[in-house]
Amino acid sequence: MNHKLRFIAEPKTVSIVGCPFSGGQHRVGVDKGPIHMVNAGLVEQLRGLGWIVEFDGHHQFEDISAEFDPPIGKLKNPRFVSKVTQAVAQVVGDHATRGSLPLTLGGDHSLAMGTIAGTLSRYSDACVIWVDAHADINTHETTDSGNIHGMPLAFLTSLSGSKSLGNNNGGQPVPFSWLDSVHLHPSRLAYIGLRDVDQGEKTILREHNIAAFSMHEIDRYGIGSVVEMALDRVNPDRSKPIHLSFDVDALDPSVAPSTGTPVRGGLTFREGHYICERLYETGLLVAIDLMEVNPSLRDAADVQQTVAVGCSLVRAALGETLL
Repeated sequence: MNHKLRFIAEPKTVSIVGCPFSGGQHRVGVDKGPIHMVNAGLVEQLRGLGWIVEFDGHHQFEDISAEFDPPIGKLKNPRFVSKVTQAVAQVVGDHATRGSLPLTLGGDHSLAMGTIAGTLSRYSDACVIWVDAHADINTHETTDSGNIHGMPLAFLTSLSGSKSLGNNNGGQPVPFSWLDSVHLHPSRLAYIGLRDVDQGEKTILREHNIAAFSMHEIDRYGIGSVVEMALDRVNPDRSKPIHLSFDVDALDPSVAPSTGTPVRGGLTFREGHYICERLYETGLLVAIDLMEVNPSLRDAADVQQTVAVGCSLVRAALGETLL
C-alpha cells in the first residue's frame, strides 16, 4: 500500500545526512557506520522504493576543531559535540524547510541534539519516537561516564542546558548555548525498547511523566500495541509530525551485534521493523535517524549483518513492505 507522507513535498525526496562522528562517546569506529551503510547500496535501495535521493557525501566537519576541549565537570568533548551538533541542526533544518525528509546516518547518538533541533526549527510541534536500549536523558549531574551520547534528550528537553554548565569557556560561547532556544516538551517524547536505564534517568522519566515503554511492556502487550500506546501519548489525534530516532542497540545483539553498548534481551528483527513500518504508515514521518552502527566492533560477518539490518530498517521506515 502506498501511504502518502503528509508533510513531505512531492516528488518525495529523502536527503541523506551522513555523519561519521564519534565525539559523544569513547569507542572508536562508530564514525564509520554511515560510510558502510552507503557503501552497502542504501542510495540505490531507496531509489528502488520510488524516492528521489539527495546525497552529496558525508559531512566530515573538517572546519571544527577538537584540539582544546577540556571537560566541563564530567562532560567529555563538550565544545566539539556542541559545534558538530549545531552544524547538523542547520543541515537537517535546511532539508526539512525545503520539504524533503532528512535521513541522518550516525555516528553516535549525541547527534540527535542536532537532528531533532533541526526538525523542530521547521516543525515546532513535532513529536519524537526514540527507539533505544538506553534513555539518553542523563543530565550533567546524573551522568557517570560524562559521555554526551547518553545525554542528548536532557539538553533537548531543557533538563540540562548551557546555563547549568557555567561560563568557564574562556570567553567563547558556552557549549550548547545554541540549544537554549530549542525545547522539546517531555510530553512529546516517547521511548520504545528501553532495557538499560540509569537510576537518575528513571527518576527523570517518572518526575516528568515521560512515555517510556520498556522491553517489559513489549513482552506484555506486543509490539503492535506498544507502538499505538506510544503514539497515543505523544500524538493522540495522529496529526503531529514525527521524528524517528533509532539506535541499533535497541535490537538484540543477536540481530545487530556491531554496536558500542549492546544489551541482551532487545527487540527482535521483526519488532524493530514493525516500528519503522508502522510509523511510515501513519503518513506523519518528517525525519529519521539511524545511529550507533559501529563496524569496528565484532568480526566481518557481524559487521555485514548489522549494516544490512540498518539499511533494512531505513527501507522499512521509508515505505518498504512485506507484500
